[in-house]
Amino acid sequence: MLQILLLALVVSFVMGLLLIRYNHLHAHFSTDHDVSGVQKFHATPVPRIGGLPIMLGLVAGCALSGFLNTTAWVLLLLLSAFPAFTAGFIEDLTKKIGPLPRLLATFIAAALGYFLLGAGLLRLDIPLVDSLLTHYWWLSLLLTMVAVGGVAHAVNIIDGYNGLSGVVAVFIFLAIAYVCFKVQDIVLMSVCFAMVGAILGFLFWNFPRGLIFAGDGGAYLIGFMIAELSVLLVARNPAVSPWFPLLCVIYPVFETIFSIYRRKFLQGRAVGYPDALHLHQMIYKRMVLWMVGSKEARHLTQRNSMTSPYLWVLASFSVVPAMLFWNRTWILMLLTLLFVLVYLRLYRMIVRFKTPRWMVLRRDDSSR
Repeated sequence: MLQILLLALVVSFVMGLLLIRYNHLHAHFSTDHDVSGVQKFHATPVPRIGGLPIMLGLVAGCALSGFLNTTAWVLLLLLSAFPAFTAGFIEDLTKKIGPLPRLLATFIAAALGYFLLGAGLLRLDIPLVDSLLTHYWWLSLLLTMVAVGGVAHAVNIIDGYNGLSGVVAVFIFLAIAYVCFKVQDIVLMSVCFAMVGAILGFLFWNFPRGLIFAGDGGAYLIGFMIAELSVLLVARNPAVSPWFPLLCVIYPVFETIFSIYRRKFLQGRAVGYPDALHLHQMIYKRMVLWMVGSKEARHLTQRNSMTSPYLWVLASFSVVPAMLFWNRTWILMLLTLLFVLVYLRLYRMIVRFKTPRWMVLRRDDSSR
C-alpha cells in the first residue's frame, strides 16, 4: 500500500510542479483571473487545473494496484470516473460548463459504475426501503446516481479555501481505507491510498500558499471517488453499515442541503444562485479576523488558509466516530443527527455574532 501511495504522491507532486513552473504557457485558458466574485477569496490569479495532477496521480496509483493485485478491475473504476472529471476539467478550461451539465456528468459516471462494477445501493438498513431497492433495480440505479452525483457536487461546494476540501477528503479516504482493512477488501483499500497520495501531492502546492487550485475537475473527481468507493464498500461487504459512508460525508452533504434550503426558502432565490453564506465563508468573514482589512496578497492568502483548519476539526467530528462504529447502524444514525444539530448550532452562533471568543482568530497589528 505504501508503494501505491508514494507513486501517486510523486506523480501528482511533479505534475503540479510542472503546471506551476510553466504557468505562462497555459495561463490564458487555465488561470482563474476573477478575484472579485462573491465566492472568490484569493489575492492573485491562480491556475485552477489542479485536478490534472490528482487524476494522473490516481491513474498511476491504480495502475500499480492493478499490477500488484493482478486485476484489471481498477481500470473500469477509472473509466467510470472519466465523465465526472472531464466535465469539471472542461469547465476549468472554458468557464462555459454550468452546474447542471457537470451534475449530469456525475450521474452518467455513477451509471457506468453501476453496470461496470456493480456499484449500486441495494440497502440503507431501512427494511421497507431495502425491499424496494432489492426488487426494483431501476430504483437502486436512480438512488445510486443521485447519491453519487450529490456527494460529488457537495465536495465541489466546500472547495472554497486552500486545503479545505483536500484535507477533508484525505480524512474520508483514510476512514474508508481503515474499514476496507477491517473487512479485508484489499483492492478498494489500495485505491483509497492512491487517492490519498494523489491529493497529498496536490496539497503540497495548494496549502498554505495557494499556488494551484483543484478546480471543478479536481473537486468532482475527488467527490465521485469518495462516493463510488463508499457504494462499492457497502455493496461488496455486508458487514459495513450504509450509514458509515454517510456519516463520513455528512459535512459536505449537509452543507449542500442547508445551502439549498437557505437560498430557496429563506432568501427566495434560485438554488444555483451564488452567495457568500456557506459555513466556510462565514468562518472566514467573522472568525478569522487575522489581518482583516489588509489588501496585501500574502495577508489575504494566509487568512484564506487559516480558515480551513476550523472545518478540518468539524469534519473530524463525523469521520472519527464513523470509523469507530462502522458496522453499527443505529449509532451511526444518531451520530449523523447529532452532527446536523452541531452544524446548525455553530452556524446560528456565527450568524448572530455569538461565537466564543477563544474560537475567533483576531487581527494581529504587531506583525504588519
